[in-house]
Amino acid sequence: MLKFALVGCGRIAQKHAKLLGEGKVEGASLAAVCDVRPEAAQVIGDKYGVPFFTDCHAMMRDKESDIDVISILTESGHHARDCVQLAPYRKHMVVEKPMALTISDADLMIRTCDQAGIKLFVVKQNRYNLPVTKLIEALRAGRFGKLVMGTVRVRWCRPQSYYDQAAWRGTWALDGGVFSNQASHHVDLLEWCLGEPVSVVAKSRTALANIEAEDTGAAIITFRNGAIGVVEATTAARPKDTEGSLSILGEYGLVEIGGFAVNKMRTWNFSRPEPGDEEVVAKYWEDPPDVYGFGHIAYLRDVVLSIEKNAPSLVDGLEGRKSLELISAIYESIESGREVHLRFEQKLGRLGRK
Repeated sequence: MLKFALVGCGRIAQKHAKLLGEGKVEGASLAAVCDVRPEAAQVIGDKYGVPFFTDCHAMMRDKESDIDVISILTESGHHARDCVQLAPYRKHMVVEKPMALTISDADLMIRTCDQAGIKLFVVKQNRYNLPVTKLIEALRAGRFGKLVMGTVRVRWCRPQSYYDQAAWRGTWALDGGVFSNQASHHVDLLEWCLGEPVSVVAKSRTALANIEAEDTGAAIITFRNGAIGVVEATTAARPKDTEGSLSILGEYGLVEIGGFAVNKMRTWNFSRPEPGDEEVVAKYWEDPPDVYGFGHIAYLRDVVLSIEKNAPSLVDGLEGRKSLELISAIYESIESGREVHLRFEQKLGRLGRK
């Protein structure tokens, strides 16, 4: 049984705490929680009957022998800081998305964990969604032939009250906007499906929210294989979350996954049908209660198996870095007004700037 400690007890921590605290992840349990806000730490600690702390080093001094994995669930701009300062305890690290806000911070995290001899995992739970796994199966089998285009759409509702709940939300230093926060999972899925990006051009605006960063944007990505990727993302959808979708088009077929959390197979069409194709749309769908979906259980189980078997994980630090680099290039394009070619040096993008 691997014992997890949570650092950060905000919104996403509720999801991690519930799964670990209620024994929903085979081979994992909740050991302790920490947050600089005493009331936030106490709420989760009391609910699941585990010790709570306001200082992560105090937690490690007191409970180090009872902790195998540390989950970094703090503000995005603090992920690198928290990962680096906790790495000397030599506990494996799970870091929520995005792994960091700058490429240099991501590299520091990867290097520090390697030097400490620990595994670094980045949360990308949508890769484990039931319809997404079926799409990846078709891609790996070569059923699409030449890849032509991929599109993701994020049409979510985040009213001003959401941003007002925490001062760090929507800031350049600690969060960024819809590209770095809400759409980061979808950018990851698009890149996972289409391969290596070579350039991007993007535009954004702050349409409805009173925040520093963008709440609405669009990006066009060119991939190494010639495919074109389109990202449409907004938190200005009203009055509620409407869509979080992914579609992939190739010379032999088209697959579209819809729903508000990439959770429902909408279209499964191939010019070269195979047995079982007619059942896919009805079979590969989920109905999650919120935009987080059901993927966290499978994701955390994969973390457990990777540690137990000392095997590679689906999303390690290097894999998590890929989507961060693309998102950083999106912001660089927004600020420069030009197409940005990867690899690039971050100069104008404000994401992660203190």
